[in-house]
Amino acid sequence: MSELLLRVDSLRVTFPRRHDAPLVAVDDVSFAVGQGDALVIVGESGSGKTLTALSILGLTPRTAAVSGTISFEGTDLRALPDRRLREIRGRDIAMIYQDPMSALDPVWSIGNQISEAIREHERVSRASAGARTLSLLRRVGLPEPDRIARAFPHELSGGMRQRALIAMALACSPKLLIADEPTTALDVTIQAQILELLKELRRDLGLAIILITHNMGVAADLADRVLVMYAGHAVETGTSSRIFSSPYHPYTDALLRSAEIAGLDQKSPLVAIPGVPPPIDARPTGCPFHPRCDRAQDDCSAVRPDLRGSPEALVACHHPIVEPSALARRPEMGDA
Repeated sequence: MSELLLRVDSLRVTFPRRHDAPLVAVDDVSFAVGQGDALVIVGESGSGKTLTALSILGLTPRTAAVSGTISFEGTDLRALPDRRLREIRGRDIAMIYQDPMSALDPVWSIGNQISEAIREHERVSRASAGARTLSLLRRVGLPEPDRIARAFPHELSGGMRQRALIAMALACSPKLLIADEPTTALDVTIQAQILELLKELRRDLGLAIILITHNMGVAADLADRVLVMYAGHAVETGTSSRIFSSPYHPYTDALLRSAEIAGLDQKSPLVAIPGVPPPIDARPTGCPFHPRCDRAQDDCSAVRPDLRGSPEALVACHHPIVEPSALARRPEMGDA
């Protein structure tokens, strides 16, 4: 890994209940992102991916209780006052939200919203912010940036709105870009264009990217490292090449078998994963995936497995697809 930029250690997010134990939405999730690296967090809806990202930015719901360490360039973000965290959010760490229509203000023009983001973090004139806004709109591939800047969100297509949102995220040249399902609401052609734009921005600007998705094909196209989440837990993590060539966890394997991924030799037809992810208030004991797993044995329902292995192959499974004879106990995050 390149020089460390972000480190998340033992992240846990819970929600209180009046008469019962708190609901655990994210439990003991750890990962690290180096400068210019791309981490993809993948899993079905309800796995805790978005809540993990919101925790980094301090944007979890007010009722959420967050614990663990979130360190950005050596600074503990959770220890910062709100004012200081707001300075980092948008300037050093930016986020692209899943639905650009709801993320953009419907009564402000695109240009005004991007200019406001610039002037919020930098002391520049309105004219200078406006000129940079046009440059950003060109940078993300939008035609006629003057017209786009005057337009309102409802006047643009979904793909154009997503590009405008990316332009806003880039307004202050962040070091880390978090993209939460940025292609979900778009058709296949536009999805490919947005992914290509993210790869281009990463290459040209040296951006580190955390991409959140449920699509293994999207993960394969961008990731250096992959973190697989299920029911609030990290079940497997490792290098992209290792994950896609030799998945260890049955859930990772099931995700791969249920998706068509360009560049991979898939000899068998796509297979749906049986059942559905458990709701937050009905998580099973032991391994959270065991009710849907064709490799489950008695110990899977009794004891929750810990992540163990090497930085290239961390897996939380009692009976992984690749036997863990060479896997040591879980290393310290600093070794990853």
